[in-house]
Amino acid sequence: MNTENRPPHARIALVTGAGSGIGRTTALGLLHDGWTVVLAGRRAEPLQALAQEAAARGQTALAVPTDVTDPASVQALFDTIEKRFGRLDLLFNNAGVNAPAVPMDELPLDKWFQLLNTNVSGMFLCARAAFSLMRRQAPQGGRIVNNGSISAHTPRPFTAPYTMSKHAVTGLTKALALDGRAYGIVASQIDVGNALTELSERMTRGVLQANGTVAPEPMMDATHVADAVRHIAALPLSANVLTMTFMASAMPYVGRG
Repeated sequence: MNTENRPPHARIALVTGAGSGIGRTTALGLLHDGWTVVLAGRRAEPLQALAQEAAARGQTALAVPTDVTDPASVQALFDTIEKRFGRLDLLFNNAGVNAPAVPMDELPLDKWFQLLNTNVSGMFLCARAAFSLMRRQAPQGGRIVNNGSISAHTPRPFTAPYTMSKHAVTGLTKALALDGRAYGIVASQIDVGNALTELSERMTRGVLQANGTVAPEPMMDATHVADAVRHIAALPLSANVLTMTFMASAMPYVGRG
C-alpha cells in the first residue's frame, strides 16, 4: 500500500451501499488497510453485522442506516461523521440500483424514478455533502470514488434508464475532479463489468445479448474490484486515477456491436 503523504490523523472512509456486494467487500478491504469505515445503507441489520465483525478483529467501523435518496437522511449521515470523527478522507459513492431489462415503453415509471433517485440524485447528494465537509476540514481535501459501470460507456439491450444514470455519473466525476482542484479534493470513477455478487449471479445463467440471443457471461470476483478501490484510496492526493474500466477479461464488452 502506498504510504506517501499519508495524513497524520486516522483515515476516515465512508462506503455507501455497504451492506452487500461490492460495497461490503470494499469496506472489508479498507478496514484491513487500517481505515476507520462508516458503513451506510438502507438495511440496518447487515451494516450492524459488518460493524460487529470488524470490532471482533480490532477494527473500527460505524454503521449508519441511510437512505441516499433522502436529503435529510444524507445530511444526518454526514452530521454524524463530522461530529464523531471531525473529517472524511474517502467517500466510496457506491449505492445503486438497476431496473428491469424491458423496452422503455414497458418500464413502470415508478421503477424509473426509483433508479433516478438512487443512481443520480443519491450519488449527487453524497458527493455534495462530502465535498462540503472536505472543503471545511483541516487539513483540507479528500477523495471521492464514484461507482460507475461499463454502461457508462455502452448499453446492454433494454437498459436505457441504467445507462442514462451511469453516463450522468461520468459527468459528476469529471465535474468533481475539476471543481475540487482548489480544495485538494480529487475524484475517480471505477466502471465495473461483471463482478460476481448476489445481484449479478443471474448473469452466469444467461444474459440478453445485442444479437437477440441469451448467453452466460464470464464473471470476476468482487474482491478484485475492492482491491482496485483500495489502490486508488492509497494514492496521495497529488495523484489520481480519473477513470478505470475494470472487467472480467472475457466478457462481451470489447467488440460489442
